[in-house]
Amino acid sequence: MGAEDHRARHLPGHIAAALARAGEGTDSAGQPWAGRDLAGDGNPLHRFDADDGAADPGVEAALAALASGGTEEAVHVALATARVFVPVVATLAEGGLGAHGFAEDKEADMALVTLSAPDGRKALPVFTSVERLEAWHAEARPVAVFAPRAALSAVSEGAELLVLDPGAETTFVLRRPAVWALAQQQAWTPSYRDEALVDVVGTAIEGISQIRGVRLEPGKGVVSRDRSGRILNGGGTGPELRIVLEILPGLSAEAVRGIVAELNGRLAGSERFADAVDSIEVSLRAAQD
Repeated sequence: MGAEDHRARHLPGHIAAALARAGEGTDSAGQPWAGRDLAGDGNPLHRFDADDGAADPGVEAALAALASGGTEEAVHVALATARVFVPVVATLAEGGLGAHGFAEDKEADMALVTLSAPDGRKALPVFTSVERLEAWHAEARPVAVFAPRAALSAVSEGAELLVLDPGAETTFVLRRPAVWALAQQQAWTPSYRDEALVDVVGTAIEGISQIRGVRLEPGKGVVSRDRSGRILNGGGTGPELRIVLEILPGLSAEAVRGIVAELNGRLAGSERFADAVDSIEVSLRAAQD
């Protein structure tokens, strides 16, 4: 028996501040644009002038290792300093009547491409190479950015997921906590390996007498598969965390639903849990005497 839940959170202060700076004449590091010399080597726009469009070797190695014991954390670490490509496409704005009553032409603008995940959440696709982006969308323009900046763009667009190389041999999904950590350039630990959450959940079940024990495990949605069908140790869409509850045997279905609802309510009130966990499944086991 199981249940799934996706956690929704307000933007962390660091991310909200970074987004606010975009409209205040400063860059993502808070440095003012006014008076800056954009012609020299220090111009961030020139960082990718000699870029050949190939995938970052560190990210490639971390993704390849997922089939043989590699971890999601290693992919996240590699992305922290990697260049990726964000696809943008031209969009047409409808023309109208100008100030003097004459018809105006349609105007072209550029927009990020977003996806809809199977659970309905918005996702931002990013690509490790120009070749993979063009194979996925021939008309999209590749924009080179560092992965943390792409994560910040995802948050700005209201996307909770970052999908790395959709349509390629290996597609890897970063869930919300990993995206937020990448946007803030912070380390990230998956919830199923976060030892601090054991205490959080342990505190949440206190006083629920029908629960005799609890353990945390990777959820069924952690793993993914490449195009050939190989199982990869990470990169899935979720649920990422399984909460296994050992409960008294013989309880009615109504009593069990009440237990799960009570636990979910308590966990929803934990900021630490909500920040660290993207999606959960609850599994029930009869406690052994």
